[in-house]
Amino acid sequence: MGERLKVFLFVAVLGFIAGVIAQLTIEYVIPALAAILPIIFSKYILSGLTGAFLTLIIVSIWAYITGPKET
Repeated sequence: MGERLKVFLFVAVLGFIAGVIAQLTIEYVIPALAAILPIIFSKYILSGLTGAFLTLIIVSIWAYITGPKET
């Protein structure tokens, strides 16, 4: 039970961090990119790219921290 609780808490912390990063991206990065390249960057494309990027970061962090189990 203790290991399961640790995993849930770890996922919750990662989700919180991803939410903060997403909010900062929405407020600062996306408007700057949209002003520079208005034709290429629509809200939907940027939202999809941001989601894909954050998911890759979260999964990479999780894979690095958990590592392979040696049995």
